[in-house]
Amino acid sequence: MAKADSLKLKIQLLCGDEIAMGPGKADLLDAIAAQGSISGAARAMDMSYRRAWLLVDAMNRCWREPLVETSPGRAKGGGARLSPAGRRVLDGYRALQATLDSTAHGDLLADLNSELRQEPKARAADA
Repeated sequence: MAKADSLKLKIQLLCGDEIAMGPGKADLLDAIAAQGSISGAARAMDMSYRRAWLLVDAMNRCWREPLVETSPGRAKGGGARLSPAGRRVLDGYRALQATLDSTAHGDLLADLNSELRQEPKARAADA
């Protein structure tokens, strides 16, 4: 029988071929909200600033309104924050995650999970 925690479901919302929102982007939005800047969020997530900036850029291009607003100038209160649209999208995504997580731990996916091995078989070339 498979372990109870062997099931991991991931939600990705697509905009064309681009991932508009997924677990990593949601975590980045949380970090921006907590840190007040993209660079601070990147440091907190052990990610390069460039990678964080590219993820923010992708999100801002995919949604009808930008999710992250930036203002230049550290000394004058610059940084980044979630826009009202960013807060709505993040809250909606987290609510969807919570719903999926509660469903995944119920009877709906229990049968599928029970068919799963604890570990994969060895590859034919390895045998």
